[in-house]
Amino acid sequence: MTTTSLSPRQVTLAIFSLAVGGFGIGTTEFAMMGLLPNVADGVHVSIPDAGHLISSYALGVVVGAPVLAAVGARLPRKKLVLGLMVLFTLGNLSSFFAPDFGSLLVSRFVAGLPHGAYFGVAAVIAASLVAPTKRGHAISMVMLGLSIANVVGVPLATLIGQQFGWRLMFVLVALIGLLTLACIVRFVPAQKAAKDASIRTELGALKRLQVWLALLIGIVGFGGFFAVYTYIAPTMTDVAGFQADFLPVVVALYGLGMVTGNVIGGKIADRSVLGSIYAVMAFIALMLLLYSLAIHVQWSALVMIFVVGAAGAMLVPALQTRLLDVSPDAPSLASSLNHAALNVANALGAFLGGLVISWGWGYVAPAVVGAGLAVIGLVIALISGRVDHRRRLRLN
Repeated sequence: MTTTSLSPRQVTLAIFSLAVGGFGIGTTEFAMMGLLPNVADGVHVSIPDAGHLISSYALGVVVGAPVLAAVGARLPRKKLVLGLMVLFTLGNLSSFFAPDFGSLLVSRFVAGLPHGAYFGVAAVIAASLVAPTKRGHAISMVMLGLSIANVVGVPLATLIGQQFGWRLMFVLVALIGLLTLACIVRFVPAQKAAKDASIRTELGALKRLQVWLALLIGIVGFGGFFAVYTYIAPTMTDVAGFQADFLPVVVALYGLGMVTGNVIGGKIADRSVLGSIYAVMAFIALMLLLYSLAIHVQWSALVMIFVVGAAGAMLVPALQTRLLDVSPDAPSLASSLNHAALNVANALGAFLGGLVISWGWGYVAPAVVGAGLAVIGLVIALISGRVDHRRRLRLN
């Protein structure tokens, strides 16, 4: 079966299969945050020390994205994405069996290794199954699994972990991993690796200015999104005045916003990749400033939680597509690096948001910092567009 002979139903099932893996990855990444006190008690460490488990996973993402994508460049894409999901499943099972904090730290690092490479290769597969004018939408459908995880998977895993033991969260994720493997085997068509694919070719993408500019847009621009998300709980309780037991509703609204934004982002990316990046970066900056004002009133705070979640998610499909465009001969590595960049953005946003809070500027300040980061991201995007324009003029 070739990708050109696939029916619309077969394409949908293939993309759905890849999205199931994204659902599992999103669940294990974010459920740890809600179960952190339980995990800390279980392995007999403080909550700040247990927080290193989140950092360990993120480090695995940053390391694994370029390494696994480059090493697996010569493998058929279906086999590569299956191998990555096997590693992800085993990493989560090892977390279930980890006897102490040190071994759990290592297993979380291992579970994070395939994260970026999986999304990168899955995005390349999804884009190859559809017409060039529909790539953004196809990529957004793969990423939809990650967004839905924040609405369904994370609350479910958190509930199971709280009620029946935090280790069962890893069993749930491993089962999702097994389901993903079965779906990919059944529904994703075989794809050969590119004829000239090699580690050297893939790593050659790192020599391109446009690849680094696209990654910087994600690191800086998306950092504003994480500056807000990291401190959403104390902001909602201390500034908006919600009770702590209302926070699951807040997080669910944020997740619903991400689902909505992901779908919209895919559609507008198909119209103009760079144009959608410009528009979304400006929209993020404006919405974060509005969020800093609206957060003081409960009803407007809830509206803006949804909107900010949507604004951030709208950016991802366009960034993923942009990286495919600027590195056509090394798509797996370039696409995978997007998720490494987003994890760096997570760390940057959390650090800068925490910094202004520690200076006594309050929980509203991270949103203002985030707006500033979004503006810088927009400037970088404009520079990238200008470089493209000058290159076209030289070619003509």
